Amino acid sequence: MAAPATAAAAKGRSAETRRRRLVAAAFLLPALVLLGALVVHPIGYSLYRSLFDRSGSGFVGADNYREILSDGTIRTALTNTAVWVVLAPTTATALGLIFAVLTERVRWGTAFKLLVFMPMAISMLAAGIIFRLVYDHDPDRGIANAVWVGVHDTFAESSAYPKARPGRDSPLVDAGGGAFATRDPVRAGTAVLLPLVGVAPGALPAGAAVAEAAAPAPGKVTGTVWQDFTRGGGGRTNAVDPTESALAGMRVEAVRDGRVVEAATARADGTFTLSAKADGAQLRLPASNFREAYAGVQWLGPALVTPAVIGAYVWMWAGFAMVLIGAGLAAVPRELLEAARVDGATEWQVFRRITVPMLAPVLAVVLVTLVINVMKVFDLVFVIAPGAVQDDANVLALQLYRTSFGTDADPGLGSAIAVLLLVLVVPVMLVNIRRLRKERSR
Repeated sequence: MAAPATAAAAKGRSAETRRRRLVAAAFLLPALVLLGALVVHPIGYSLYRSLFDRSGSGFVGADNYREILSDGTIRTALTNTAVWVVLAPTTATALGLIFAVLTERVRWGTAFKLLVFMPMAISMLAAGIIFRLVYDHDPDRGIANAVWVGVHDTFAESSAYPKARPGRDSPLVDAGGGAFATRDPVRAGTAVLLPLVGVAPGALPAGAAVAEAAAPAPGKVTGTVWQDFTRGGGGRTNAVDPTESALAGMRVEAVRDGRVVEAATARADGTFTLSAKADGAQLRLPASNFREAYAGVQWLGPALVTPAVIGAYVWMWAGFAMVLIGAGLAAVPRELLEAARVDGATEWQVFRRITVPMLAPVLAVVLVTLVINVMKVFDLVFVIAPGAVQDDANVLALQLYRTSFGTDADPGLGSAIAVLLLVLVVPVMLVNIRRLRKERSR
């Protein structure tokens, strides 16, 4: 009787196992159908379509893949993608680590983390629009250039009269290097006229005073620097008219034998006074008087557009890295950190020898996640980079869009770029899967 009972029990277990498998398959079937329809089929079709020409009727084999390597625009996209993969994830992860560690000990750390994480709530499109304005070249609109120009002008102030120049029949001539000098040496006891034109009335400093003709002074060289232009016409050339504006702050140098022997700055009314040292010297208005206003940095120019867009990406994703690393940091045993400090370790040694090694699994998760994310970055580059430099900022995902859906669409080449992008992403995904399996086996 034991044998039939054992056989019946085995048969029952087998039936139960089949039933469970059928139930599991029934639950998995919708997911598998969606996976096949949304992932497997598009991948297979993209691979198939990449072997055909633009129209899809002519088989070209690997020609589309060869064009990827020969096309300069696509090579630029590959290079920029490599720059993105190296810089963006590492920078965002490093900033996230720094923020997580530094905010752990301050009472307002939670508020700071909230502020850093807030950009994650903004879409890539909105972030792109924001940073397109931030990087605007006009300092009155772009905050990046407003700050940069402000710092620059603090140490190297620009001239208020960059367009000023001598007029017709002026006593001033071009002295080279952007400077202007008198034709003849000047003598003590005489008043010198240094007329300039070219400064638009609206470009004069606010509150510019009316120019005054300097009076001669015994043993001294005096003079006036002014805008030799009368609104509405009627003024006299090379003469100080009653309504003409002074060019206050203009530097005047007395030069003899190539050396500056005396210098003065024009007063509010444009007059200046030099000592007897200027007797027999030529007066020169140095080039610093006419230095063009510093316009800032071309953040969205060909040279800096890729780092600028990466900066926008880091602004968005540093908060993501900080939150994950902060969660990992909360799990680090405090006893280890305190023991190291008691043994005399500095904060840097604790950070480098204990905190970072303990956070290595979390850092790997953040880094790999960001690498995969960076591989498919598209909208930030598309929105921030102006059309004139979009080729310089190009990345593979953007090139995929431009090739497949642009005015000169080539679905075959676009499919080849998509397959290339998949090939580049797969190794990173495999590394991530392998790491997850190792963690589960511990």
